[in-house]
Amino acid sequence: MSELRLIVGLGNPGAEHAGTRHNAGFRFVDALAENAGAAWRAEGKLFGSVARASIAGQEVWLLKPATFMNLSGKSVLAALQFWKIASQQMLVAHDELDLPPGDIRLKFDGGHGGQNGLRDIMRVLGHGAFHRLRVGIGHPGHKERVVGWVLGRASGEDEVLTQRAIDAAIDVLPLALAGNFNEAMKRLHTSNSCRGKA
Repeated sequence: MSELRLIVGLGNPGAEHAGTRHNAGFRFVDALAENAGAAWRAEGKLFGSVARASIAGQEVWLLKPATFMNLSGKSVLAALQFWKIASQQMLVAHDELDLPPGDIRLKFDGGHGGQNGLRDIMRVLGHGAFHRLRVGIGHPGHKERVVGWVLGRASGEDEVLTQRAIDAAIDVLPLALAGNFNEAMKRLHTSNSCRGKA
């Protein structure tokens, strides 16, 4: 498989959305940028903020769309076209209702599972052939409570679990960046199994 050249974190811009479950993707790329000492800058033509990071000796672009979750595809398509990156060289980090807090998984292709950012990216691209990092946020138990859940803030315990999961994903990221996704998935799955409750 191709090496990764672009990592997108999905979320909603603005201070009122910072720290919400729906911004798990932003949280991941923010952690990557901080670890790499990379600075974010607004890029109007890409409808978001970008950073250039060196991770395990490999240069990669980081992107946070500023279009709000439901229109994430606009920013993603602009970035892919501007940098001439194939969708298969992109990793999209997003919140995942179907995984509990503390669980985090890599996958390639598939559906959007009701995640509106993925839905819009797939609508714009016409397919789902890109890598995903699914950051578990848990499910409120009833579909009518989902909107309030994803736009709310996690408990202290869930926050700790989420941070552990993000740290584990950062640890295996060099493998994914080099195109060794199977090994990265295997190690992340093992890490998920070993992590205990906060």
